[in-house]
Amino acid sequence: MRQQRQNQRGRKIYSLHAPEVECIGKGKAHRPYEFGVKVSLATTLHRSKGGQFIAHVKAMPGNPYDGHTLATVLPEIEAQMGAPLSRVVADRGYRGHSAPPDMRFKVYIAGQRRRVTDAIKRELRRRPAIEPVIGHAKAEHGMGRNFLKGAHGDAANAVLAAAGYNFRRLLAWLAMLWPLLIMAVLAQS
Repeated sequence: MRQQRQNQRGRKIYSLHAPEVECIGKGKAHRPYEFGVKVSLATTLHRSKGGQFIAHVKAMPGNPYDGHTLATVLPEIEAQMGAPLSRVVADRGYRGHSAPPDMRFKVYIAGQRRRVTDAIKRELRRRPAIEPVIGHAKAEHGMGRNFLKGAHGDAANAVLAAAGYNFRRLLAWLAMLWPLLIMAVLAQS
């Protein structure tokens, strides 16, 4: 580790106790870099009654380019949902994506001008709604700091954080439903 240089090519070690940690460039002024493993997170485009649930999460070791992750993630989302995706709305990091050929024209990138109808424009304006989901998963559900060891621990931490987030959304939905149930039982008795 002492022999490493700042501008060397190839793999660098950023942590002695966790050699799988990578430097992820975010491109934001307040926090330009994060250290860890890149995670792909997908939600539904439309908000449901209980909040916006996380539909799919997967750890992506090796710090791949965002657009190249679509080839592996989109078929997994369709298999998990059990239905084909009608549209995929992504941020600008997915330009030059490598989506499967049958999904190539269903992927819309924020800021896109061609082949965009009014309905797709409305959905593109809804894309920033995933940012609070990512923030809550990082801050409150353990995705920001991983205490599990190795690459398997990274994958498990991402799935457990998403499950915790979805469980909290489910509890919030049940809390909204509970007074209605009580009122219905009281009305019958």
